[in-house]
Amino acid sequence: MPTGTQAPRKRVIFGALMLVVLLASLDQTIVSTALPTIVGDLGGINHLSWVVTAYLLASTVTGPLYGKFGDLYGRKGVLQAAIVLFLAGSALCGIAQNMAELIGFRAIQGLGAGGLIVVAIAVIGDVIPPRDRGRYQGLFGAVFGVSTVVGPLLGGFFVDNLSWRWIFYINLPVGAIAFAVIGATFHSRPERVQHSIDYLGAALLAGGLACLVLFTSLGGTTFAWSSPKSIALAAVGAVLLVLFPFAERRAAEPILPLSLFRSRIFVVSSAIGFIIGCSLFGSVTFLPLFLQIVRGKSPTSSGLQLTPMMAGLLFTSIVSGWLISRLGKYRVFPIVGTAVMTAGMALLSQLNVNTTVAATALYMLVVGFGLGMVMQVLVLAVQNAVEPRVMGVATSGSIMFRQIGGSVGIAAFGAIFANRLHANLAKALPAGVHGPRTVAPSTVRNLPPHLRSVYTHAFASSLHPVFLVGALIAVLSFVLTWFLTEVPLRKTTEPAVAA
Repeated sequence: MPTGTQAPRKRVIFGALMLVVLLASLDQTIVSTALPTIVGDLGGINHLSWVVTAYLLASTVTGPLYGKFGDLYGRKGVLQAAIVLFLAGSALCGIAQNMAELIGFRAIQGLGAGGLIVVAIAVIGDVIPPRDRGRYQGLFGAVFGVSTVVGPLLGGFFVDNLSWRWIFYINLPVGAIAFAVIGATFHSRPERVQHSIDYLGAALLAGGLACLVLFTSLGGTTFAWSSPKSIALAAVGAVLLVLFPFAERRAAEPILPLSLFRSRIFVVSSAIGFIIGCSLFGSVTFLPLFLQIVRGKSPTSSGLQLTPMMAGLLFTSIVSGWLISRLGKYRVFPIVGTAVMTAGMALLSQLNVNTTVAATALYMLVVGFGLGMVMQVLVLAVQNAVEPRVMGVATSGSIMFRQIGGSVGIAAFGAIFANRLHANLAKALPAGVHGPRTVAPSTVRNLPPHLRSVYTHAFASSLHPVFLVGALIAVLSFVLTWFLTEVPLRKTTEPAVAA
């Protein structure tokens, strides 16, 4: 535990790191409610998906690179560089004059965001011993939960009361405060060792991840899954990722050391993170659409109705973190958390047009309870099991698998939902009558009453297999948690012999 003058300094550092994580996680969701307004202002509706994809792609690809650079050159300078790049991208997004500029500037913003979460969590590993780290990681988990709900709400507020450009401008003062506090209070361990950069490994990993994210994000929407572009992206991505381990085996200082994959804790935690990302983010993405289309809620109101999930996640993130610090054990929390999350997903599969608001809130609360006991605990387990010199790449690797899982899940569940909706509408609609070509809430609200009823019933029933498959996949994460090894949490930031 920090004592004397160290305790206030560490609390100040932690506050700045929470701001950094909030910035990066908010910008994954804050744009969603503003996209229609942005398109109305800038045009370019055909490239709408790229506003989200450019950010996701850049942040996913650069995460492992930031983790490695932080290990090599110290996390303070790397984190500050990521903040500067993120803020530069935010300022440029705010002054974008057309869709092409906005997409390019979102990519710049994503290049910085890739380092914010990864390096911030690794910094906690530098200054807080694992035994005390549980409650800090729990608060980070709470920040993620808050941003999931607050992001769309905040985006809607800026659009309604100021301008969509303030979605990006608001980052500037918050980021500047975080930059200054980190510069004044956080001191990296000085290293004057000559390092070599694994350029080949970085290129192969970045290229492979880029192809994978583009394939899952754009396939089935921008172009068909079976199109030559989809097949080419999948093939090139697979080849690059297969070549990556061979390059790492020969590198003096690999971007993602293969030795990490000899750690059972790292492998199991990464696999659980991938499955949770796939199951949870791939299916829960549809909850706002359910609330807006089936319930007829506004974007702001639907965001508010997601509050139970955020509340559940907040509660269990903080409580589980506190208990981990008190008990010095973490293994039981992912086991219980994945079981609760699976039950919550199974409950969500029962949603229909007649489900009450109270029942929907209860289902989301259960999912939140489960999620809060898993995500940050997995990162804590990984950090406790590796040496400080590879903590950055271990942290970034764990987060990378979760992001890839989310990208794959969104694409897979989107395909399941679209197929079921098409089939349900074909059965329900009278001969010669066609439903809307989009799932835009405004389009559905303008349908004649009879057609609107048919469409909302078809929409709700199409979500049943989405959440059901999500629950079945979540069962696999529950099984894997039993293979997670319990390594006693260290009371110092030095490496543990047992690890």
